[in-house]
Amino acid sequence: MKAETIQAVLDFRDQRDWRQFHTPKDLALSIVLEAAELLEVFQWSGSDVRCAGRDARVREELADVLCYCVSMADVYGFDLDEIILEKVAKNAEKYPARGDACVRRALCVAVSGCISFPAACR
Repeated sequence: MKAETIQAVLDFRDQRDWRQFHTPKDLALSIVLEAAELLEVFQWSGSDVRCAGRDARVREELADVLCYCVSMADVYGFDLDEIILEKVAKNAEKYPARGDACVRRALCVAVSGCISFPAACR
């Protein structure tokens, strides 16, 4: 996520003096509630698993989830790029791609401090 996007979310929050309400518990609750609103878009969609024609609503609800995630990362002082790359590297180890062990090494090296990767790629 671009730094200016993150800053826009934080500025919006701060201009309204909402930081005081953004505790980890309340942000976690808000993330789940907004994720439920995203899921609601797909409720009763039957065989239309993409929910064609509802892209605007998916965008809006997904943005709500992401905004709360930005605020949660800010409360903890987490760098979004760093924690996402760490998680991708961890998942690459846990769920290896078929015949692509060296890609996992590249992800691992991209994450500061990560030294765990397949012996074949060392």
